[in-house]
Amino acid sequence: MRLATLCLLLLTLAVPLVAQEKRPVAIAPQPVPIARPLTVSDQAALVTEFDVNGLKVLVKRREGSQTVVAGLFIKGGTRNITAANAGIEDLMLDASSEATTSFPRERLRTELSRMGTTVSSGVNYDYSGLTLACTRPNFDRSWEIFTDVALRPTFAPEDVERVRNRLVLSLRDDADTPDSYVQQLQARVAYAGHPYLNDPRGTAESISRITAEDLHRYHKQMMETSRLLLVVVGDLDPQLVRQRISTTLAKLPRGDYRLTALPELSFPASTVEVTERDLPTNYVQGVFTAPALASPDLYPMRVATSILQNRLFIEIRGKRNLSYAPDAFLWSQGSNLGGVSVSSTDANQSVRIMLDEMARLQTEQISQDELKGTIQHYLTRYYLAQETNAAQAGELAQAELLGGGWRNATIFMDKISAVTPADVQRVAQKYMRHIRFVVLGNPKSVDPKVFTGDK
Repeated sequence: MRLATLCLLLLTLAVPLVAQEKRPVAIAPQPVPIARPLTVSDQAALVTEFDVNGLKVLVKRREGSQTVVAGLFIKGGTRNITAANAGIEDLMLDASSEATTSFPRERLRTELSRMGTTVSSGVNYDYSGLTLACTRPNFDRSWEIFTDVALRPTFAPEDVERVRNRLVLSLRDDADTPDSYVQQLQARVAYAGHPYLNDPRGTAESISRITAEDLHRYHKQMMETSRLLLVVVGDLDPQLVRQRISTTLAKLPRGDYRLTALPELSFPASTVEVTERDLPTNYVQGVFTAPALASPDLYPMRVATSILQNRLFIEIRGKRNLSYAPDAFLWSQGSNLGGVSVSSTDANQSVRIMLDEMARLQTEQISQDELKGTIQHYLTRYYLAQETNAAQAGELAQAELLGGGWRNATIFMDKISAVTPADVQRVAQKYMRHIRFVVLGNPKSVDPKVFTGDK
């Protein structure tokens, strides 16, 4: 399910363009200089922050990058919708790129294809976004199209119907795929009574009821600068970006939107709910509450999750061959969750091992060698994931909207590197408990006492 992994918006909104860096041609052999790692102040200095008529803008300059990525993010996520209109924001953004006032459908596609420019969109529980990816030479024309998509979509009934039908088909397919259906079952259990219970993608029923007129009204409501955040990453002068904004997005009304706080998730005890389905294996997922993105506990929790993931792979797949891909995960949401998942013919034994490994993290401090290896592996994966402009734009947006401010994105590496064995043990004790399990498969093969820790 897109939301389970799009907890990060950089996964649901990122576009597949990789920045290509200019490389100098060596005239004669020279000693290769060792690059000095960027300090926190170095990284922060790359970002320029300003406000235009209530629209907060972040511009990160990457000199030499041949691509530009821009993301216009709408705050609120599930707090903007109800059960009756769930999915309206997703449908609005998707249908926006079908045609605009200045760029009818065929002209829009021709222009985008000619330049290799991509305009896409995505949603998650906490915010949504419209994204632009283009080459640096085509930025001005691409920006013109992008802002017209954001400001003046036509929402022609035939375009809305086509997009709506596509979304409805996708939503109906979710129940046919065990991995996706488990996410739906998990959401119903974990988010009961919480705003997240309204899926930002909506349901087949809610999407089917939304009309072109509904989209026009909702678009007018959302397009206020107080509701928006703009992030731009590429080799651009921030003053150039400011100039482009002044004649486009700055003309939106300011509004007086204030983001309301999300209620905290709280699970008083471990539970298990089994949904019967004739499958060759049982699909299991369990979640527990996790630290918010602005919490100091987030960093040791990321390390603890990585260690747990590695240990589950060794014990469940490597030693016992009970599952192909046991997993431990930590999402990135306003009301955050971590958890474990597995698909296995022996769900009881697999879950028993998972609980035992979590208990081991709680009772035994990890060694310095395991900690060092985990951090190095984690940081390598992190650096690789941050190679594209899209990923960096997504990280800045996530930090600004959920993580206490964009500057916290620049301290991530230092915070992870400072985690100690005692930190890992502490967060495992604090968070890896009171797990809400869901199982899709054969109820007769599931012993509830194993899942709730009573056996």
